[in-house]
Amino acid sequence: MRPTAWHTTDDLDAFLTRAGDFLHSRPDLHTVQLTVTEVLRTRGPHAYGKEAPVFGLLEERGSVRGAYFRTPPHRLYLTPLTAERADSLAAHLEALGEPLPGVSADARTAADFAEAWRRRTGATPVPYRRRRLYRLGTLTVPRPVPEGRARIAGEGDRELLARWFGEFSRAVGESAGASAGSWADARLAYGGVTLWEAPDGTPLAMAGLTPPVAGQIRVAPVYTPAPLRGRGYAGAATAEVSRLARERGAGHVLLFTDLANPTSNGYYQRIGYRPVADFTVYDFQGQSSA
Repeated sequence: MRPTAWHTTDDLDAFLTRAGDFLHSRPDLHTVQLTVTEVLRTRGPHAYGKEAPVFGLLEERGSVRGAYFRTPPHRLYLTPLTAERADSLAAHLEALGEPLPGVSADARTAADFAEAWRRRTGATPVPYRRRRLYRLGTLTVPRPVPEGRARIAGEGDRELLARWFGEFSRAVGESAGASAGSWADARLAYGGVTLWEAPDGTPLAMAGLTPPVAGQIRVAPVYTPAPLRGRGYAGAATAEVSRLARERGAGHVLLFTDLANPTSNGYYQRIGYRPVADFTVYDFQGQSSA
């Protein structure tokens, strides 16, 4: 057996000091961990909620082999793990006595951890969403492009961005709450949202970019109000922010799609995105312990 030890901390700096090289080793597969920790580093520990975030890493013979984070009340998020390592993490977290609402990870890791958590706590893992991570290859803008133009959102768009982020969050089953305004402020600070607007200047759709870290930028979120969908506005905005991410020096331009939406998956592949890995989100119901 390999000497295996999971370590948990609420000290972000200590976590990044130990796990930083490991996270940077796969900026694509670790994009969420890199992005979330960067947001916490720059905006403070309550960027995602009132409770303090928790971080963990797996050490084997002095090397980091896995990591996790949780920003309560949100789900646990894992780097890719073997089934053995997923089981050891379930044992570690069960011993801590903290309930988990769910888990998000690459499909294999999520399934392995969900099963290990079921065995240990009696929780029923319920699949919530299946996603696919894409990485941009050669960007190709499909024709025809819808009428209008792209522009980077400015301070005058703050109210619109906050409202649209709230609508987007509800559409994907999350709660933006009071964070919608702070999200808009943070994105405006680095030009992190591009709007597609009509010829008369009316905003029609938005596409965002995460902050650059470890040579990667992720396109998120992409949103069009319901009455305006199906006209190519979100696609045009996505193509523009993809170009902008490359212009800003990103070696990896990434995005997640919902596998239940074949239209968006098809579009992103047409403009040059290629699959990296599938991810699964589970909710845990009926936990009898932990």
